[in-house]
Amino acid sequence: MIIKQKKIVVIGGGTGTFVVLSGLKKYFEDLVAIVSMADSGGSNRIIRDEFGLLPTSDIRQCFVALASGNNETEKIMRNLFIYRFCKGSGALNGMTFGNLFMAALADILGSQYEAIKKTGKVLRITGRVIPVTLTKVNLVAEYEDGRIIRGEHEIDEPSSETRKKIIKLWLEPAAYATPEAIREIKKADLIILAPGDLYTSLLANLIVGGIAAALRKAKGKILYILNLMTKAGQTAGFKASDHLKEIIKYLGRKPDMVIINNKKIPAFVEKYYWRKEKSVRVEDDLEKNPEIKVIRADVLSDKIYKKPASDILERSLIRHDSFKLAKLIHSFFS
Repeated sequence: MIIKQKKIVVIGGGTGTFVVLSGLKKYFEDLVAIVSMADSGGSNRIIRDEFGLLPTSDIRQCFVALASGNNETEKIMRNLFIYRFCKGSGALNGMTFGNLFMAALADILGSQYEAIKKTGKVLRITGRVIPVTLTKVNLVAEYEDGRIIRGEHEIDEPSSETRKKIIKLWLEPAAYATPEAIREIKKADLIILAPGDLYTSLLANLIVGGIAAALRKAKGKILYILNLMTKAGQTAGFKASDHLKEIIKYLGRKPDMVIINNKKIPAFVEKYYWRKEKSVRVEDDLEKNPEIKVIRADVLSDKIYKKPASDILERSLIRHDSFKLAKLIHSFFS
């Protein structure tokens, strides 16, 4: 049953937010995605450096997740937006059609913000997609050994493996949230902190001026969906409680609910992650806490993902299951 009267806000970026939204649109009509603007890798580097625009890959993924796909034309448009050029060795190699479409539309309309809104109408999305800020920012991380790394991509995929922890995260220049993002948070019945790279996808939103303050005052419940695996260079050695501590540190309050997967991850997948980047399954060490409801459930997708050859970025081999998550979240309102 589709729930029309409840507003769900999802905060994050990248694949995790895509996964959450893809399932939720089956159950909810009033969906809002608030998306990180710190991405600096892959085709976003070209969008930022050569076009002088805000990064659009995370926005594009949200559009694809929420797009209608009932008739042939809608299916073609959805497939166009995920199409990644894979021939030649020039700037187009690895670029997605969706990113180029939004760059062209921004030029035509004279406003990237208007282009984002119009793109949602073109794809007839369920809900809305809002950039967390309109300021062109760089993500900066300070590590416990004193090193400072600038750039989301450099933090996300460090050139040298590190076991040092990030102790501070900020934006240069400092940025304030879009008014729409603040308004939607205030009106939300449920706010979901989506899974994804902890610092570069999720916390990159919470450090935008006004977001954490709005979340602390929000009337809606806050749900945090824990990652499946640790991430080299970001959360190496992190257990569930370590992820939660970082959320609380930057949020300034505890989430009301936490979802953690309790289905066993296939042994060959765990071995792959360990060999590739010394990543392991996030260990559930969350103790009983009267202030936080911990929901342990099978939310693991059975599908093993393989990225296209044209995609130069690292991608998750396993993901949460869109529809298992959506069904579980829908039950909160049943």
